[in-house]
Amino acid sequence: MSIMVLGTASHVGKSTVVTAICRSLLRRSVRHAPFKSQNMSLNSYVTHDGGEIGIAQAMQAMAAGLEPEIAMNPILLKPKGDQTSQIVLMGRPYRDVKASSYYQETDRLLETAMEAAGMLLNRYGHLVIEGAGGAAEVNLYSRDIANIRLARRLRYPIILVADIERGGVFAQVYGTISLLPDDIRPLVCGIIINKFRGDPSLFNEGIAIIEDICKVPVLGLVPATDIAIPSEDSLSLKDKKTGPSPVKIAIIHLPRISNFTDFELLERHASVTYVLPGHQLDEYDAIIIPGTKNTVDDLEVIQTSGTVDQIRDARRKGVPVIGICGGYQMLCTTIIDSGVESCEGEYEGIGLIEGTTRFTGYEKTTTQVTRSSSGVGPILSKISTVKGYEIHMGDTEHPGVQGAFQDEGAVSGDGLVIGTYMHGLFTNPGAVTALISYLYEQKGVTWSSHDEEEDPFDTLAEHFEKYVRFDEILKYF
Repeated sequence: MSIMVLGTASHVGKSTVVTAICRSLLRRSVRHAPFKSQNMSLNSYVTHDGGEIGIAQAMQAMAAGLEPEIAMNPILLKPKGDQTSQIVLMGRPYRDVKASSYYQETDRLLETAMEAAGMLLNRYGHLVIEGAGGAAEVNLYSRDIANIRLARRLRYPIILVADIERGGVFAQVYGTISLLPDDIRPLVCGIIINKFRGDPSLFNEGIAIIEDICKVPVLGLVPATDIAIPSEDSLSLKDKKTGPSPVKIAIIHLPRISNFTDFELLERHASVTYVLPGHQLDEYDAIIIPGTKNTVDDLEVIQTSGTVDQIRDARRKGVPVIGICGGYQMLCTTIIDSGVESCEGEYEGIGLIEGTTRFTGYEKTTTQVTRSSSGVGPILSKISTVKGYEIHMGDTEHPGVQGAFQDEGAVSGDGLVIGTYMHGLFTNPGAVTALISYLYEQKGVTWSSHDEEEDPFDTLAEHFEKYVRFDEILKYF
């Protein structure tokens, strides 16, 4: 048997619950694999064979003790703006579509998802399936291949996750269950109420009421936690809270920001703020320009908002400026687009790295990488070897400019402007240490790392099992 984990809405914690279940099953030597038929996220991960899947499914695979693979997320939608998304199908770019055109393909895409699920079932025996968004989107039932139509094909028990932090949990749970189709409603076998704050005993009456009106057992009331696992989508940015630190890092909050999970380890050691275009940057000790789903359009936003001028001014003052992927492309002097990312034309970049980025085709580079630092400057000189992955369209050339890493990227002569296509750079503790220690030195403050050595997936599973009747879940495996 297997289970589905559906939610009352987006961002209620489905991904975290699935991750916790995967690690809890691994701790009991139960063979299984995570699965999400369709994901919409700009935070993605590259598998060992160069496929692209949602970051959440990659983390769930790691929690399950498995190498992430494309069958775990056969359909990934990457929003580009203007109601258009890129379809990544079985790990590869398929095409860009408007929402109305996408829905015309759902029958065929569902069959692709079912084939991927079958592949995983044959190899691992059980699935822990994550739904998408809210389960009771009544207007989408005929084309909902992540929740209702998938549930109808698989007929697995369903655990419903609700978020008590946002309020209205009774309406969330009762309304969702009541609106489910008649043939799906009996599959709901349990409810998990997530993100609780306060004394759990004070909600005992609330649990009794939910069980009475829904006729479904509440399997757990899970307190909110800040255990460090990557966030799935941009909604998570609203929950980020900056802590006290003598060092302040600005990450430009591009409209189409992608893979901001690159910086979550930095958030544990510095005051990191996602700064919207147009907001002041003069108080920050370093500036990072992150990845984006559309380099040209986001570059135009930060140019018209005045952010590019602020970045150039910070550079003149000796503030480190780092560009990752699309941010690296923006740092170049010129971007030439043949109509792949935006309108055909030549665009002026920020100009802190002498070079040209060209978008000439729909092909995408997706690969895992291990690279040695060039050692140029006070930051890269503290980095030896790092691991990461590339996900990008376009190629960048900068003849005569020193690479930031082995045969890749670029770095200024003083080492304070760094550009690289490598996502995951700052998930390497050594790279974090290099940047943070340099910034502390500039403040005249001593810094020492206090990274926890515990496996965050084990920590999450222990937290989950403390508050959830896991035996009730285990019986389905």
